[in-house]
Amino acid sequence: MSSVRRRAWGSIIPALTVLAGALFAASASTARGTDLRDTGRTRITELITAEQRRTLGERARYDRLRREVDGLSRAAGRADARVHQAQADADRLAALAGMTPVGGDAVRVILDDAPRGSSPAGAGPDDLVVHQADVQAVVNALWAGGARGMQIMDQRVIGTSAVRCVGNTLILQGVVYSPPFRITAVGDPDRLRAALDASPAITVYRRYVRAYGLGWSVRTVRRVTLPAYTGNVAMKHATVPPDAGDDTAGGGPPG
Repeated sequence: MSSVRRRAWGSIIPALTVLAGALFAASASTARGTDLRDTGRTRITELITAEQRRTLGERARYDRLRREVDGLSRAAGRADARVHQAQADADRLAALAGMTPVGGDAVRVILDDAPRGSSPAGAGPDDLVVHQADVQAVVNALWAGGARGMQIMDQRVIGTSAVRCVGNTLILQGVVYSPPFRITAVGDPDRLRAALDASPAITVYRRYVRAYGLGWSVRTVRRVTLPAYTGNVAMKHATVPPDAGDDTAGGGPPG
């Protein structure tokens, strides 16, 4: 019986050795930092990229359909004097609403996170990134400075455009942008710069620039042309301002 047990153990021990070796190898691989969730992260990244492509495609389709509707409306307007007058009024007000391209001298502001790997004394993670309030402060100041048109990254924005940030990314009309964030405003460069300097919120941001290395630059750009706004405009109510019929009225939407 003892010889039978020895033979049985002799066949089991190699199998146990192989199993133990496999477990040690897996443990060592994990200890070296192997990320067991790489596959899941890759799938999320691919999903985000696919959704961004779909959004851009839908926006292009929307622009095409909108042009077709505008063409049909103009054709109908030529046959009806009242529609023709309404269309003329809409064309006149389109520039003020941001629905047509606008050109001229501009000021471009660039906001950026602190350099990667920087860790100034006393700084927390939130101190080293650009926040939604920082972008909104620049937008509000530029409108207050008389901007006739504005663009964030590659998209035209108007007074009702919503600036949204998730983490350190900016979401604008369904498109996600990473810093640095570029904001371009057409108008009198001197007035626009003065409005930026006068903004209390921007003054606070610039303290963080000096303390923690956040990015901040302002420069004048000559002869810029901003595209027309192509997003949706959904309003619950509206009031016609007293000077709506004044062709000399200028300035952009309020901040």
